Amino acid sequence: MVLRDVEVGKYYKVLKIGGKGPLKRRIMDMGITKGVEIYIRKVAPLGDPVQINVRNYELSIRRDDAELIEVEEIVRED
Repeated sequence: MVLRDVEVGKYYKVLKIGGKGPLKRRIMDMGITKGVEIYIRKVAPLGDPVQINVRNYELSIRRDDAELIEVEEIVRED
């Protein structure tokens, strides 16, 4: 599953970041790296952008960038 296809209010773990060169570096510079936990706060009505919490700060990701981030859902037993 990619970050573009996630559900609001759930937690996900980054498995892989696609793209090459400057694009991949820009995503990683925002704090999105393999293994990091992401919480989905909101998705805009047309799916662009996706608002997330990562490393204790809020971030908005464009749909094109979200397609490059492969994630898996984290099941929480709170």
